[in-house]
Amino acid sequence: MVESLHVLIQHSEVVLLIASVILFFSIFAGKAGFRFGLPSLLIFLGVGMLFGSDGLGIQFSNPDIAQFIGMLALTIILFSGGMDTKFSEVRPVMAQGLILATLGVLLTAILGGVFTYYLFYWVTGKEILSFAEAFLLTAVMSSTDSASVFAILRGRKVHLKERLHSALELESGSNDPMAYMLTIMLIVYIQEGNMSVTHAILSLAIGLSVGILAGYLLGKMLVSLINKIHLHNESYYPILLLAGAIFIFAATTLCKGNGYLAVYVAGLIVGNSKIVHKKRTGMFFDGFTWLFQIVMFLMLGLLVNPHELLPVAGLAVSIGVFIILVARPLSVFISLIPFRKFSFKGKLYISWVGLRGAVPIIFALYPLTANLTHAELIFNVVFFITILSLLIQGTTVVSVANWLKLVEKPERKDVFGIELPDGIKSAMSEIDLTPEVLIHGNKLMDFTLPDHTLVVMVMRDNHYFIPKGNTILKEKDKLLVISDDDKALLQAYQSLGVTDYTMKKN
Repeated sequence: MVESLHVLIQHSEVVLLIASVILFFSIFAGKAGFRFGLPSLLIFLGVGMLFGSDGLGIQFSNPDIAQFIGMLALTIILFSGGMDTKFSEVRPVMAQGLILATLGVLLTAILGGVFTYYLFYWVTGKEILSFAEAFLLTAVMSSTDSASVFAILRGRKVHLKERLHSALELESGSNDPMAYMLTIMLIVYIQEGNMSVTHAILSLAIGLSVGILAGYLLGKMLVSLINKIHLHNESYYPILLLAGAIFIFAATTLCKGNGYLAVYVAGLIVGNSKIVHKKRTGMFFDGFTWLFQIVMFLMLGLLVNPHELLPVAGLAVSIGVFIILVARPLSVFISLIPFRKFSFKGKLYISWVGLRGAVPIIFALYPLTANLTHAELIFNVVFFITILSLLIQGTTVVSVANWLKLVEKPERKDVFGIELPDGIKSAMSEIDLTPEVLIHGNKLMDFTLPDHTLVVMVMRDNHYFIPKGNTILKEKDKLLVISDDDKALLQAYQSLGVTDYTMKKN
């Protein structure tokens, strides 16, 4: 250990140089792949495999380190995902999203496990995997990763009908804990050879309950701490929030709760609360989350040996196609039987967007670190299916949405990107000037606006300036308006013929 550390220190400059080159290459490759609709996860995995043992020769084969980095990255990703989720958007589909994240995950694992067991038996003529091992293989793949989907949809400005975006976002953010607990319970069962159904259900219930409770309480405490601590340096607040997220995961896990669920719930609490320096903190987390996603994907790409994937290709394709075309759709349609929120086409789209991503690969590391007999087989099959899912589903999320006619007109974009501090009780509005509006006059002084209302900025041809009363306004100008009376402002918009606007109220 000391000798390895000494070698690392001696070659630290080389390590940093290689790491920076890989990061540069990943970012540029991701930019190029985005033009073809490829999920960023697939690009980063490919870059890792390119630089790995079967590519340029970088050796990385430590599943324990990979699992630790994946655990840390997933903690930050889930917390950030919770912060970005708005209660107002997911509340109408809360029940549907949660049932997909629990029952949907369980059904996918069961259906896939039964198929996997009999597939191995039919191909080889003998029991290669036990029922528990077959269920374990599909349990680690039972959660979905919609982050890549949202990157494509948002990048291509695709907006979905029926609140499908909110449902998929809630499901993808909250279904990892269920898959994690199934994975851990199945590993324990395989190692010990016995676990009662009652004990399994009780363990699952305790893990989820403690995770939800700890996430809510610690999230509230974190909000209170951030608002009351009054740090002299604003840059400390994002670091405080990061430390809080890691603490919540670790403390909840040590208390036998589901740490991944806890950090997601805590992220929801923080993201939907008023905290100081919220915008700066959010920008920090966005960048930090992307860094950890890239590092995690690259690491997983380095860990796998591509030549080991070829012997399992046939079995992996069969299992992957079954999960994509049978297990996932069945689990979605069965889970949503009590609800009438989504149309048949909407349910089909939810089924299709059940992408496998980095999380299944991370969970596939747990059998490796537990030294299970068929751990390497499970890891290679899961890795291959993940690539298959990203290639088939990840590249078609936009075309399938268009084919099912589930794309709607996008909401008006916030062009100024300005947020008022929480203490200011005003309404901020952005409007587009049309010929109908300019009939009343082409100068700012010609517009009849309520008292205590100011037009503070104009955007014209991507240039910004502060207007005066005699400023000549033109068609397609965008105005930023702040008012203390939002109701009177809306009435003024109606009389002026303003139809294209957004409004934010503190």
